[in-house]
Amino acid sequence: MPGMRPDLSGVDPLVANLTHRVCIGDLPTRAAHQFGDRIAIVDGGVALSYSELEARSNAIARGMAARGHERGDAVALQLQNRWEFAVAFFACAKLGVVAMPINLALSADDIAYQLTDSGVTAVFTEDGFVPVLEAALDSAPHAAVRAVYRVGGNEPVGGLDTVAFGDLAGAETSPVEVVVEDRDVLHCLYTSGTTSRPKGVVTSHVAVQIGVLTTAVTAGLRPDVVPPVQPIVLPLFHVTALDVVLLPTLVVGGTAVLLRGFDAAEVVGVFATHAVTNIALLPMMWAAILREPGLEHADTDSLRTGFYAMAPMPASLLTALRERFPNAAIILGSGQTETTPVSEMQWPGHQGVKDDSWGPAVPTTDIAIMGSDGRLLGAGQEGEIVYRTPQLMEGYWNNRDANTAAFAGGWFHGGDIGYLDEDGVVWFTDRAKDIVKSGGENVSSVEVERVLLAHDRVGEAAVVGLPDERWGEAVTAIVVAVGEGDDALAEDIREFARGRLAGFKVPKKVVFVPALPKTATGKIQKHRLR
Repeated sequence: MPGMRPDLSGVDPLVANLTHRVCIGDLPTRAAHQFGDRIAIVDGGVALSYSELEARSNAIARGMAARGHERGDAVALQLQNRWEFAVAFFACAKLGVVAMPINLALSADDIAYQLTDSGVTAVFTEDGFVPVLEAALDSAPHAAVRAVYRVGGNEPVGGLDTVAFGDLAGAETSPVEVVVEDRDVLHCLYTSGTTSRPKGVVTSHVAVQIGVLTTAVTAGLRPDVVPPVQPIVLPLFHVTALDVVLLPTLVVGGTAVLLRGFDAAEVVGVFATHAVTNIALLPMMWAAILREPGLEHADTDSLRTGFYAMAPMPASLLTALRERFPNAAIILGSGQTETTPVSEMQWPGHQGVKDDSWGPAVPTTDIAIMGSDGRLLGAGQEGEIVYRTPQLMEGYWNNRDANTAAFAGGWFHGGDIGYLDEDGVVWFTDRAKDIVKSGGENVSSVEVERVLLAHDRVGEAAVVGLPDERWGEAVTAIVVAVGEGDDALAEDIREFARGRLAGFKVPKKVVFVPALPKTATGKIQKHRLR
C-alpha cells in the first residue's frame, strides 16, 4: 500500500513542485525578499545587492532557456572567483541544469576528459582561459559542447556558437519557474584524481541545502542586523569555497568578498575595509597572514571564526593565531567532496584540548569506524572512517564499480583511517593510500608531518613511503626548508623527530625540495612526490 499521501490531483504539478521543493536556485529568490538592498557579493569594484544577484541570475537563466538549456542538461563553469560565477551557478540551479565547475589549474587534456565524460553542452569561460579551452576542445572530438558563454568578449571559441556573458542575459528578470526535484543533481565536481582519472561527484539540491544549513549552524552563522562578512580566497570551483563558504554566507544574508586568489596583503586589506567575521584559509595562508606587515594596523576584532582545512596546523602557528585573533575560534573543519563536504567540525571548546582531532560529526552526519571485515568498531579502535548522511553525493557519474565499492557494507567509504574517542570525536590517522608500511609497522604520514612542522627550520613537509629492500617502505620526509637545506639540517631534523616519535616512525631520509607539488586547492600531491 502507498501509505498516507495527500491527493494533489487537483493541483498543477508545477505549483506542487514550487511550493514544496528544495532547489538551490530558490536561495537568491528568498534572499532578495528578505535582504533586498543588502550587499551579497563584493568583487573588486562591483557590489551586488541580493536583489541584483537575483535579477541577474534570472536574466541569465532565461537567456539559457531561450537557447535550449533545460532540466537535466549539464553546463561547465570555467571561471575565477567573480560575480559572474555566482550568477551563472544560480542560473543553472534555477533551470535544473547541472553546473560543472572546472578546476582552473587543469591541463587541456584533463579538461577534455571532463568535457567528454560529463556530456556538458555549453561552457561559461573568460578571456584568460580561452586558449586552454580551445586546446581541450581540439582534444575532445566526442564532447557534446555546442556553445560558449564568454566573459570579456564574444570572439568565437573553438568554432562554436559563442555569446558574450552580458548578451546571454534576457531582458526579463522575474524568477524562472520550472519543475526541479529535490534529488535532481545540482552540481558535478570532479575529484583530484591523484591515482587515476578523476571521478565526477554528482550531488543533489537537497544534499547541498542540508550541507549549507548544517555549516551555517555549526559555524555560528545567522541572519542579523549586522550580517556576517566572509572573504573567499579558495577557488569557487572547489566544494569548500562553493558549498561551505559562499552558499552558507548567502543563505543568512551575509556578504561574500570575492578574491581571485590568495595574496596576504590583499586579504589584510579586506580586514582593513570590511568588518570580517569569518574566513577559511589553508594553514600556509594563515602563516602568510601573520607575516604580513599590514596586519599590525588592520582592525581584526570582528573576526569570530577562522577555519582551516586540508593540511595539519603546527601547534606553534595555532598558538600565534589565537594570540593575534583573541576574539576568534581557530578551528578545523573536515570532509570530502562526496559529503558536501563538512562531516566533522571542531567545537570552539576543543581549542587547546583536541586541536589534533577532526572534531565530532556535524549534526546531520553519522560517523562510524569499520574494520577490514566490515564490522563496526568501538571507541579507540582504528579502522576506516565511514559515513551515513543526507549530505552525501548521489554517487559517482558514469562509474558503476566506484559506486559499488564506495557503498559496500551499507556505509559510504571515504578512504580515511582513524578512530573515535569516548566523546565521539574523530581522530584522523591517515589516508589509507598514504599509510607507510615500514618493517611490518603502519606509520601515519600525518603524525610524522605534524612533528616535523614543529621544527623551526621546516617550512613545509610531506611524508611518503618509498620502496626499500630492508623495510619494505622507508619513511621519507620531503621538506621545504627555511633557509638552505643541507646534510647537517637533515640530520638535525631526524634527531628532532627521534625525541618525539617511536623509532620506526622517524624518517630514514630527509629530502629537500624548493616547493611541494599541490593541487589548486593546496592539497599536497603525494603521488607526484613518490
